[in-house]
Amino acid sequence: MDVFVIEGGRKLDGRVRINGSKNAALPLMAAALLCDRPISFQDIPDLSDIRNMKRLLAELGVSANEDPVNGLPRLTLQAVDESEIHARYEIVRTMRASICVLGPLLARRGSARVSMPGGCAIGQRPVDLHLRGLEALGAKIELDGGDIVATIPAGRLRGTTVFMGGPFGSTVLGTANILSAAVLAQGTTTIECAACEPEIVDLAKLLISMGAKIEGAGSPRITVHGVDQLGGAEHTVMPDRIEAGTFMCAAGITKSTITLDNCPLDAMMSVTDRLDAIGVHIDPVGSGDDPLSRSCKVSCDEQMHSVQITTQPHPGFPTDLQAQFMAMLCLANGNAVITEKIFPERFLHVAELARMGASITRMGATAVVTGVKELTGAPVMASDLRASAGLVIAALAARGTTVINRVYHIDRGYEQLELRLGELGASIARATEEEAAHLIAANG
Repeated sequence: MDVFVIEGGRKLDGRVRINGSKNAALPLMAAALLCDRPISFQDIPDLSDIRNMKRLLAELGVSANEDPVNGLPRLTLQAVDESEIHARYEIVRTMRASICVLGPLLARRGSARVSMPGGCAIGQRPVDLHLRGLEALGAKIELDGGDIVATIPAGRLRGTTVFMGGPFGSTVLGTANILSAAVLAQGTTTIECAACEPEIVDLAKLLISMGAKIEGAGSPRITVHGVDQLGGAEHTVMPDRIEAGTFMCAAGITKSTITLDNCPLDAMMSVTDRLDAIGVHIDPVGSGDDPLSRSCKVSCDEQMHSVQITTQPHPGFPTDLQAQFMAMLCLANGNAVITEKIFPERFLHVAELARMGASITRMGATAVVTGVKELTGAPVMASDLRASAGLVIAALAARGTTVINRVYHIDRGYEQLELRLGELGASIARATEEEAAHLIAANG
């Protein structure tokens, strides 16, 4: 099993391009199930989650062809066999976003059997809102041997009003599922309390280019006028705002200045607001043709300041950056307060940061981070994707060597993170556990 070996204390310098968004790409790929024509995606990142989604789609009769264009990856998907409807546990258990095939499968093929999804250990994430939404559209839902079995007794889904609100706000994947199903439903569907995340807007853009009729994506009310069929399309995946925020935190904690290209600043206002309050400044570089993919310079004050952060659905602060900001705030002046309102149990990284000398007190869904003078390198364990990124950020500034175990979590959401940080000047290497032990022994 691979680990990261990080020697902290080095400043970063240079520029890095932000890749296409993982959180956008997975529902986009699932949308290829909605027709039998080719769908071409540019800037799909090379991640383990993406590879698993390709495996899942292959089992569902979708061919994949990879053909880079202008140095960027291009993936073309096409449903060539629409007889298969079973998304098996062996693949689905590897990532929660597998649930995104449920709506497209049901709407296009009339039935679907999808295993209950897996993913990161960050607390309970039920799919009841997905199922309630599909039932409102006329689906019959049953559970059988750990599988969700969905059928359409009336022969076609029917438009209606669907409410997607839950105890922790709207659901992004649930909205993606209902949106993808509603485009082929008969009549008009209104999705109330829809997720407003930019990734939902990106999905709507693809569906519209395929021939869907959608209004209001990016707002709490989405209106979908069902069509009889969809066609092929070409689509460029939006830049990854979580990856961009991770690099911003890396620059902040190391007091560095770096440039990010293809950075989705217009989708990150809550993030840049908190960064500015901390003392990490984001300055756009050039206008760019697309306001969602501009270059920016990231720089940091000599002393970072503590702030209050509350994770919320978009346009609030994203839960997927909570761990990275916590790591950075470990070295800020004063007491920071972080409240997690999306996944209240998403604090597995607290104990690992404490091993590095962080001072963090958790009280339910809130953590109080008291800034310390320095962090020190230590062996730590990655528990989930974003917690892993938080440990990498802490290690970049820590005194001494940090070994991060279970970095396969990082590979789910960050493409070659160690190489890209290395190009910016970080001392970070991927190694086996045995190689890491020899390396640390050799360095004393």
